[in-house]
Amino acid sequence: MTKEATQFLRDILRQPKELRWTLEHLIGAGSDALAKAAAAASKAKNVFLTGIGSSWHAALNVAPMFNQAGRPAHLVEASELLLFAELSADNAVVVISRSGRSIEVVQLVEKAKRSGAKVIGITNALEGTLAKEADFSIVVPIELDHAISVNTYSTLAAATGALAQAVTIGFGVPEATDLASAVDETGRAIPDWQKQIATSKWFTPGRTTYFLARGASFGTAQEARLLWEEGVKAPATAMGTGVFRHGPQEMVREGMRFGIWLDAERMREQDLATARDLQKLGASVMLIGQDLPQGFADLTLQLPRIPGAWQFLIDCIPAQLAAEQLARMSGEDSDTFRLCSFVVEDEAGLLGGAASAGAKS
Repeated sequence: MTKEATQFLRDILRQPKELRWTLEHLIGAGSDALAKAAAAASKAKNVFLTGIGSSWHAALNVAPMFNQAGRPAHLVEASELLLFAELSADNAVVVISRSGRSIEVVQLVEKAKRSGAKVIGITNALEGTLAKEADFSIVVPIELDHAISVNTYSTLAAATGALAQAVTIGFGVPEATDLASAVDETGRAIPDWQKQIATSKWFTPGRTTYFLARGASFGTAQEARLLWEEGVKAPATAMGTGVFRHGPQEMVREGMRFGIWLDAERMREQDLATARDLQKLGASVMLIGQDLPQGFADLTLQLPRIPGAWQFLIDCIPAQLAAEQLARMSGEDSDTFRLCSFVVEDEAGLLGGAASAGAKS
């Protein structure tokens, strides 16, 4: 690694190791906590899946596991669940939070406990309020990221996916072993992705950027949007590929940039047709997915084989690499936050509560 590597890039490059460790932890030292949390969720009449920031995107990715198994989970972002919903004793609230100390998460845990609902906390921080106060805590104590959530995002998504699969069809050593193999293959793919990214014209600075996805990658598209905002310091938009076709395409202009994730099984030809038409309209397209046609898009990043419901486990890594590349090309410092504190622990404004840039709390 060169001396010029950003902390953001260093965090990205250690991600396969952290993901493998997380999967081993979930079938090892963390298996009892996972089993107890899954039992509580299985008994609940209603399961709420919630988080805020990148943790919310992890929830978006995992929700299809519940839905496709006929065991739907209610997806409500943490601040909305706190302010605009009532909970009851037959509910289980799965709260995802890196630090477990964000103000909305802390208050939501208090609200859920007052209602008698069971709180299942999924967090990276053993000392956080969520881990301490949840009825069932799944703690993944990996090394925290320098600033932008990279490993904390993906490891919490992995733990939430393991919970969802444990509730629906079962999660154990065979499943974790297969996923770990895909993670290892991802680690080996990163150098090739970096080479492709370094030479692609998709990264022209200053372009309008849209991210589109479905199913298990929908949260990934939202996470990519956040990576652009936090790392590149540039606006971006993310939405479902189906939603995009119902009006938003009216603003497509030559020179726009699109990142599109293809689902492993569903709507592949239809979404390739969307990508093809975007190129005809003069947009630049990046495709991310499994078994993609070569030479189809301006940038094609092939993912290793992984079960379709679990594609989210690895498909954000190319987007992270892309964000880091564009930040450097644009002269932006992806290792510091100008306005946002590392953990948001108050409820108002943008400036008054902001910690020093890049600080951890």
